[in-house]
Amino acid sequence: MKWSGRRSSENFEDRRGMSSGGKTIVGGGIIGIIILLLNVFGGENAQMLTPILEQMNQGNSAPTEQRDLTATEIEEGKFIEAILVDTEDVWGKIFQQNNMQYERPNLVLFNQAVETECGNATSASGPFYCPADQKVYMDLTFFEELKTKFGAEGGDFATAYVIAHEIGHHVQTLLGTSAKMRQMQEGKSQAEANKLSVALELQADFYAGVWTHYNQKMNNFLEEGDIDEALSAAHAVGDDAIQSKIQGHIVPESFTHGTSAQRKAWFMKGYKSGDINQGDTFAEIR
Repeated sequence: MKWSGRRSSENFEDRRGMSSGGKTIVGGGIIGIIILLLNVFGGENAQMLTPILEQMNQGNSAPTEQRDLTATEIEEGKFIEAILVDTEDVWGKIFQQNNMQYERPNLVLFNQAVETECGNATSASGPFYCPADQKVYMDLTFFEELKTKFGAEGGDFATAYVIAHEIGHHVQTLLGTSAKMRQMQEGKSQAEANKLSVALELQADFYAGVWTHYNQKMNNFLEEGDIDEALSAAHAVGDDAIQSKIQGHIVPESFTHGTSAQRKAWFMKGYKSGDINQGDTFAEIR
């Protein structure tokens, strides 16, 4: 992906190297794997297990000393900021076309642990969006996990897809979709509530595709293989792919994010159409 030369964003926060202090959730071992699998690309549900894990790790402190970022980390930050700028431009244009004002979210890079308005989190939570402070949080070690443990191809556009997915959750917050989904979940069985969660996640994948469509149309930034990188990441984090890898069988009623096929299909629908009005992932469960 062509990304150098972008302007800087006022909404980018690089907290890597900063001291987290206080109590943090242990991110390694089986606990870290469990929360990673359950919350990967978790959107607004990413912090659901945090209180439980905090209780399991009471008294466990992991203060870190402040340090300078490496040259590699600085370059990574520039890339993440470039993608954020692209999302600001694209969604600003889309909202303007629909007579709305786009409120830009912040994106925060962190190492190991972070405090948010949605609660505390560690790198094991995976990238997530917190609607309470309208920020996307990411520890970039997640992407190495995505390649080594879940078989994704990796690449810069795989990272771009993840960011675009999380920004999709911000769009859902601005449009009121997330709040409506939570209302629809009230009084539902767990299986029915999970279906609504899947619809929300698939729509975020669709919005990631819409962003990709506009980004290519406006800026011509895509390179050969970029879409394949995004599809590989989408496949790796499908509920069925994760369950098959970890437990050897799948339980469809427990899905919260959608199958690999669904995630890829909705991303491609957004990419090919570029039309936010075609992203009604809730239609089949109304």
